[in-house]
Amino acid sequence: MSKPSNPRRQAENEAKATTRMLRVSTQKLNLLAQLIRGKKVATALADLEFSRKRISVEVKKTLESAIANAENNHDLDVDDLVVAQAWVGKDMVLKRFSPRARGRAGRIEKPFASITIVVREVAAVDAKAA
Repeated sequence: MSKPSNPRRQAENEAKATTRMLRVSTQKLNLLAQLIRGKKVATALADLEFSRKRISVEVKKTLESAIANAENNHDLDVDDLVVAQAWVGKDMVLKRFSPRARGRAGRIEKPFASITIVVREVAAVDAKAA
């Protein structure tokens, strides 16, 4: 007499991971999302490893988490995974004030962002057919 379980939101050949509350603006985080979108996971990991951006360490952790979810939870082959989607969202914004001239205050916004990465297993391309 229990409720039926919710259907899975991804396809059977997909897995996802999300990281929230990253201390970076969405515009800067989206540059890294564009960097890895559509690439094989090995290439995407290498690109994030050698990226000079500070937040690339956190994005790499998220991608590794998505790969681990695909392997452990959904029994997908790691060698055939591709970054299908990577999108960035806004989180909260800390508002701070800095003193300015003539008794005024300047507003400083410190944004937080979130990133979601979806990896998909694609069929291995047959080398003989190519």
